[in-house]
Amino acid sequence: MPILPKGHPKLLNAWAFYDWANSVYSLVIASAVFPIFYNALFEKDNPYIMVFGQNFKNSALISFVTAAAFLCVAIFSPILSGIADYIGNKKIFMRTFNYIGAMSCVGLYFFDLNNILLGITFYFFGLIGFWGSWVFYNSYLPDIAFPEQQDKISAKGFSMGYCGSVILLIINLIMIMRPELFNISGTPAQASMKAMRYSFAMVGIWWIVFSQYTYLYLPKGNKNSNRKVTKAVIFNGFKEIKKVWKQLQTEIPLKRYLLSYFVFSMAVQTVMLVATYFGAQEILWKDAEESQIGLITCILLIQIIAIFGAFLTSRASAKFGNINVLIFLNAFWVFLCGFAYFITTPMEFYIMASLVGLVMGGIQSLSRSTYSKFLPKTEDTTSFFSFYDVSEKIGIVIGMMIYGIIDQITGSPRFAIVFLAIFFISGLLLLLRIPKKVLL
Repeated sequence: MPILPKGHPKLLNAWAFYDWANSVYSLVIASAVFPIFYNALFEKDNPYIMVFGQNFKNSALISFVTAAAFLCVAIFSPILSGIADYIGNKKIFMRTFNYIGAMSCVGLYFFDLNNILLGITFYFFGLIGFWGSWVFYNSYLPDIAFPEQQDKISAKGFSMGYCGSVILLIINLIMIMRPELFNISGTPAQASMKAMRYSFAMVGIWWIVFSQYTYLYLPKGNKNSNRKVTKAVIFNGFKEIKKVWKQLQTEIPLKRYLLSYFVFSMAVQTVMLVATYFGAQEILWKDAEESQIGLITCILLIQIIAIFGAFLTSRASAKFGNINVLIFLNAFWVFLCGFAYFITTPMEFYIMASLVGLVMGGIQSLSRSTYSKFLPKTEDTTSFFSFYDVSEKIGIVIGMMIYGIIDQITGSPRFAIVFLAIFFISGLLLLLRIPKKVLL
């Protein structure tokens, strides 16, 4: 396959198509079907399980496992990014994490409480695979797109991801609600749980198959090198991060943006990861069937509305500037956190889901493209995006730990939602500190 020049439409589309391939993980596994499946494994009056000699609440346990996975990604991604930059081959690392994550999704088929450690291990490596590949995927953006293309192609990537994941989720939803159409046997409850297990395997297969189009056109990296990795190279990533940190001392707008992103991304990602667990436990559903249908419907609402939200945000940023739009989005998130604290009925949860969808895709795509615009002129984008991703992952570790601790101690995640509002307020205030003359 010939190497396509930077900015080529086919190259841009191939890059964006990876969102179509991997976003099924973030929707089906992280947000929709797995949380419902996991919650259904426990008795309603006893959502606790003994692990490593400790009695954990189910949602708190998942929060802690998620935090551990993100901590591993934060530690290992600089090492791998340094190696990728040295040998000039991002693609091999992106693909490796892709396959680790996809096969772990297939492994979730065997998740049950009798083998909780095995199930949690597959869940752990699913997260590692998804976010590990995301590090290298994001770092390709400045390599394949010119600055004036980045907002649009970033939004297109997120929108394609929402479209693809919604298609698979709808298929999974039909399987779960009408398992007899797919010859899935058992009592209604057993057939529904079995359909969920099949959904996990389908995510892994979808992820691997559709990612091949991306790998067909993406270049190895921004270098052509046959260098061999030595022990000295292994810690190059941390050296590069240290170098980026020093460079940030003179790149004040970029430094201030990264600080604000660290804070508000902490809250956004935590909301995405715990929304379904919150809905399953805190909303007064009539019965288990209404809970399943309602929760998946809410996730679908978020995904569908987020498609339009990403494009609306892209257009708004062109008119009002990236930073001004991000300030507005953070203010809106503060309102949403306040609203979430009081909701109890399914209808309120549907309204909440619609509003979250409106700003979820927008704040993610705009954050990524804004960062790429702030970068100094350099060929070494991997180091800067490694720093960006490490900041994001450490933020998620903090956010998930806070959420899990509050959930474990109080038995309810509502107080954790209020705490997340503080992060959005802080992110908003930090965005206001970016010099006006460089507002994008």
